[in-house]
Amino acid sequence: MLSVLRNRIYRRLFTAQVVALAGTGLATVALSLLAYDLAGADASAVLGTALAIKMVAYVAIAPLISAVADRISRRALLVAMDLTRAAAALALPFVTEVWQIYVLILLLQAASAAFTPTFQATVPDVLPDERDYTRALSLSRLAYDLENLFSPALAAALLTLVPSGLLFTGTAAGFLGSAALVASVLLPKPDPVERTGGVYAKAAYGTRLFLATPRLRALLALDLVVAAGGAMVLVNTVVLVREVLGRPAGDVALALGAYGAGSMAVALLLPRLLDRVGDRAVLLPAAFVTAGVLALLPAGLAASPGTWSWPALLAAWLLLGAACSAVLTPGGRLLRRSAGGGDLPAVFAARFSLAHGCWLLTYPLAGWTAAHAGLPLAAGALGAVALLAAVAAVRLWPRTDPAELEHVHAELAPDHPHLAGTGRRHAHDYRIDALHPRWPAPVLTAPSQGPRNAA
Repeated sequence: MLSVLRNRIYRRLFTAQVVALAGTGLATVALSLLAYDLAGADASAVLGTALAIKMVAYVAIAPLISAVADRISRRALLVAMDLTRAAAALALPFVTEVWQIYVLILLLQAASAAFTPTFQATVPDVLPDERDYTRALSLSRLAYDLENLFSPALAAALLTLVPSGLLFTGTAAGFLGSAALVASVLLPKPDPVERTGGVYAKAAYGTRLFLATPRLRALLALDLVVAAGGAMVLVNTVVLVREVLGRPAGDVALALGAYGAGSMAVALLLPRLLDRVGDRAVLLPAAFVTAGVLALLPAGLAASPGTWSWPALLAAWLLLGAACSAVLTPGGRLLRRSAGGGDLPAVFAARFSLAHGCWLLTYPLAGWTAAHAGLPLAAGALGAVALLAAVAAVRLWPRTDPAELEHVHAELAPDHPHLAGTGRRHAHDYRIDALHPRWPAPVLTAPSQGPRNAA
């Protein structure tokens, strides 16, 4: 897996991702402490609102940025967004009112909504070989998991030496380090793509491409599965550990660590597995594992806690982490397969926005249902969402999904350049674009002509 780090450009981009994630982890702890200093017992409400602002920024801003990204150098855009995030982080220690937190969080997350999809769309151009790109996806997943595991520990260590406000300085340092690393390399330019319409039409292009491609519609359903499982873990772990099981506060970290350990283990195993089997054979079973674990939780919660309860929770969270990682890690492969180089920023932005829309649904479902109807009903509701989404993914993703599809261009003139040497009926790697605005229906052929590669 580490062989991809021999590529100088990717090595620096990956290092930039790691240092920025470390800074983000420090900000998570520092923001919690800042909210408590300003709001006291209402800190949870402040953090909940900040999280909602983050999701709204991700859903709304990423597609808009993708509409104008082709006019800006990738490197300039990434560096500018890192500098914006650093400035917002440096300003946070000086706020005196809760509303100021909301404004700065909106600025910081808007910059992240521009940075992340652009960064993700750059990596497949840097690593054109599919095996290398798969290993880069696994490394990226590991970086996120390690941030979740080690950033809180780093923050705790720093708090023994410095005031909590200085953690934001570490956050800014992470973003500045990321900016310096990105600025130190030349990034490939995406293939130019001509699109008609204004900014809003261009912003919607990636979503239209996403929803017009069967495998990507299935990926959206799978993202909803991940959001259901992840919301149960991230929102309700503290209540499960502290209230239901009556365990000490330190065990909250252990439970979250089990989720992260499952994710990391699968991220390490996936490159070899994906070399042997297709994406569909990995993603769909993982979705049903997620739904199955969530479906079993109500029965476990209804039983009286015993010595088995704590190991069972750790095992459940380990499985959820593994299953969610098996869906999240290969997702970039499907995007790369489904869009040309010039369209990659738009389709990555669309996935970023749509996936966070799923989290915007499951976060309140997990929290509000648990608070008002109990944890068993919350787990059952999330399990139902995951199961319906998994079934939808099976229905939406064709069992045979070749890259090359036979199709007919009845609308093109016979001398159109796209038909040169092939005629109106031909086959090639099929992707939604200006000449292929919709997915082709199966092309029927006469039995005497033999089987064709149709979809």
